[in-house]
Amino acid sequence: MCGITGWISFARDLAREGAVLAGMNATMACRGPDAEGTWLGRHAALGHRRLAVIDIEGGAQPMTVETPDGPVVVTYSGEAYNFTELRAELRRRGHAFRTASDTEVVLRGYVEWGAAVADRLNGMYAMGIWDGRADRLVLIRDRLGVKPLYYHPLGDGVLFGSEAKAVLAHPQVEPVVDTEGLRELFGFVKTPGRAIWSGMREVPPGTVVTVDRSGVREHTYWRLEAAEHRDDTDTTVGRVAELLDDIVARQLVADVPLCVLLSGGLDSSALTALAARAMERRGERARSFTVDYEQRGEFAADELRGSRDAPFAREVVEHVGTEHHAITLDHQELADPEVRVATVTARDQPFGFGEADNSLYLLFRAIREHSTVALSGESADEVFGGYPWFHLPVVQRVAAFPWVTASQLDPAGHPTKLIDPELLLSTLDIPGYWAQRYAEAVAGIPVREGEDPHERRMREFCHVHLTSLLGMLLDRKDRMSMAVGLEVRVPFCDHRLVEYVYNTPWSMKTFDGREKSLLRAAVRGLLPAAVADRRKALYPTTQDPRYVAALQRQVGDLLSAAHQATDWFDRDALRAAVSGPPEAVARDAREAFERVLDLATWLDVRRPVIKIS
Repeated sequence: MCGITGWISFARDLAREGAVLAGMNATMACRGPDAEGTWLGRHAALGHRRLAVIDIEGGAQPMTVETPDGPVVVTYSGEAYNFTELRAELRRRGHAFRTASDTEVVLRGYVEWGAAVADRLNGMYAMGIWDGRADRLVLIRDRLGVKPLYYHPLGDGVLFGSEAKAVLAHPQVEPVVDTEGLRELFGFVKTPGRAIWSGMREVPPGTVVTVDRSGVREHTYWRLEAAEHRDDTDTTVGRVAELLDDIVARQLVADVPLCVLLSGGLDSSALTALAARAMERRGERARSFTVDYEQRGEFAADELRGSRDAPFAREVVEHVGTEHHAITLDHQELADPEVRVATVTARDQPFGFGEADNSLYLLFRAIREHSTVALSGESADEVFGGYPWFHLPVVQRVAAFPWVTASQLDPAGHPTKLIDPELLLSTLDIPGYWAQRYAEAVAGIPVREGEDPHERRMREFCHVHLTSLLGMLLDRKDRMSMAVGLEVRVPFCDHRLVEYVYNTPWSMKTFDGREKSLLRAAVRGLLPAAVADRRKALYPTTQDPRYVAALQRQVGDLLSAAHQATDWFDRDALRAAVSGPPEAVARDAREAFERVLDLATWLDVRRPVIKIS
């Protein structure tokens, strides 16, 4: 995994702009701690920060192929899991390779097929290709949007980067967040293609962006399509099992130590069992990591987390025989302001997942001491229908983002609690924004003629989860992992699996009356019964009141200093929540603490220019 950046200008000689490019590249040092490289041409300047995973010696970037008509240069982030097969095909077509890296396969694939190389890739990737044969930049992002990629058109070209901070480092870009950007921030949804920074766009998943003298054009090369599912339940379960076996085996290829993230839930346990089996076949032992917290008193179950992860994770470890490491975090680490600075800086924006971001960052930092690559169960809930609100008729009936509807049903769980009502309802009109974005999200969803109304509704459910909610979670996983130079792979995002399961009827996705029926059935034989039957539990959070007390002190300091971040919140409600005993702080207030602290950190670190119209 790596960080990429670049500057295209058709009106100036960029061969003289090495210092500017170096500044852009330097913002992503954490994404690529192993090496850095630049390529400077007359109209193109490409930068790269490398995390070496495959072909440690030979995979340096930017990488160039010289052709009779000009150079073709790539700066590439990600992994192509089918690069071995593609390399064999390209060799048959006359290409000679000088490295063993997947980067060269992608580059020579572009030379052979142009931007259509994207159709042939299986993996997670974001790349910028300067085609000197036509003075053209081609930006390509993977189908599900696992790897981030931003671009900012200029009058004479474009800037791009893996993260917004690389683009913001250019002297022509002002860090402006306008009203639309604030709506995207406060709405807690993710609109494909939108960035919060004015003038900047995110390359949408499954999209090619082409930039030449005639301008900037976007082309969608992949989207979810509606297709008839012909397999019966048993055949479908078998096909899911076959796909998972192949996907995990492919994603275990690396020239560096790798591991699996294990929570003890169904998704991560399935990956751990599959990885252990695949590695045992080649005479190796899988390594797994679990996060836990120092516990004061007995665990208190709630509607989001019915049980602790650790006992289930231990069952999986004993069952499949991984080399296991349990990372235990304490309240002081979680509440450390420097950790919050690291996570907010990594995201380039506030309003992530608060404590869950901090703990994930700390977990990844600890893992990085042992492994460079990790497999994660992200997206199984979106693919297989795992969230509790998928199965609530009252949520199914509402034409809105399901996770927003579900949060509104929970008095303590609304994502905008304690934020200034005037800001939300009048200035930004967040309810209107939700309605507008949801209407846009479902307007173009392909449907099958004659589809049952309930099946069609649940197809909408699955689609918006895969195209909106998943984007937020993948962003979080990418930023927290790359902040410490750890590559995280997400097997459940393999497009073959996503396409296949997406078109299975909802009745089949829930054939046993439970969530994630197909996944549960496909891996049941690999797992302890208690794990295979475990109910969905969200990512764990600490129950230590000392953590809440630390948040109260930090928010109290912001209120005392009249920090501008508190202008965006209901100060009276914050003061009341800060003054009470930590054991009595409600979940909505605790989440508000996280958000105001994140916002204050972002305002201090990034110093955005806020323009509300």
